[in-house]
Amino acid sequence: MIDIDQQSMREAVLVAASAQHICRPNPWVGAVLVAADGRRFSGFTQPVGQAHAEVQALRAAGEAARGATMYVTLEPCNHFGRTPPCTEAIITAGVARVVIGVQDPDQRVAGTGINRLRDAGIAVQVGVEAEAVNEQLAAYLHHRRTGRPLVMLKLAMTIDGYIAAKSGASGWITGELARRRVHELRAASDAIVVGAGTVRADDPQLTVRDAPGASPRRIVLGRAPVDARVHPCTEWAGSLTELLDTLGGEHVLQLMVEGGAKVAASFHQAGLIDRYVFHIAPAIMGGGDAVPAFAGDTAATLADVWRGRTISTQQLGDDVEVVIEPQRSPA
Repeated sequence: MIDIDQQSMREAVLVAASAQHICRPNPWVGAVLVAADGRRFSGFTQPVGQAHAEVQALRAAGEAARGATMYVTLEPCNHFGRTPPCTEAIITAGVARVVIGVQDPDQRVAGTGINRLRDAGIAVQVGVEAEAVNEQLAAYLHHRRTGRPLVMLKLAMTIDGYIAAKSGASGWITGELARRRVHELRAASDAIVVGAGTVRADDPQLTVRDAPGASPRRIVLGRAPVDARVHPCTEWAGSLTELLDTLGGEHVLQLMVEGGAKVAASFHQAGLIDRYVFHIAPAIMGGGDAVPAFAGDTAATLADVWRGRTISTQQLGDDVEVVIEPQRSPA
């Protein structure tokens, strides 16, 4: 049975979804405030330099915030940045209890927000619906913990594992719903990378057209033809690790890798992919001389096969999306 804390945190997660496309590189946070008389108020993080989710909810509640319980997906900030600390706003408003989804790993916060609230006599509970919040904030949390963007590889393929015909021509392998989903993934990413070979072969735009949100920054590994539709773009000639370090320092939280086979293999073999998104069409290329999802040699034995864990699956029309993450070694 779902209790009031779980229900309210799930509501905060839904509220947070409204912030994802407007507040990056800040975390997309949702807050729900439940007053002593049962009235509910909510808020989500505004664009950079404007109010955070907690302040939005407090403003909506006004005097009803006194003695209330606040549910917030991420630990409230406890430092002066572009805005004052949310902890002080919560304390001043007289909130009695704060329920937090996950602790913020940002070194400027990292538990200090929780401690400040407790020192002020506010009851604090951490970890309610943490799995859902961790998933929603995966890119932000990864960036704060590693200094690099979360790397998501997206590949559309036939059910026998090919991404293009042997001529190199790719075209549309998946259907309309899957293509719309790709635009959603792009809108959730701060940058997108492809190889120069893909640019020459397909001349992609790599923009968001069928989903809400801005188009990501475009990066080409190598040189893009001067008349390619991918311009304006960043042309990168350094190593992939240097690229991730550079983008992380530029506040890129999520990097989407869209191809081709050599680029996918390069990221995969270097162990740089954090999430694999496969769009699998009910189509069979047949034979063995088409373009595989990953270039290079295959595993010599079954013992050498890379194995991950399935995070989610969903049907997109006739196609299927399978999301996989690497298996992590026990801490």
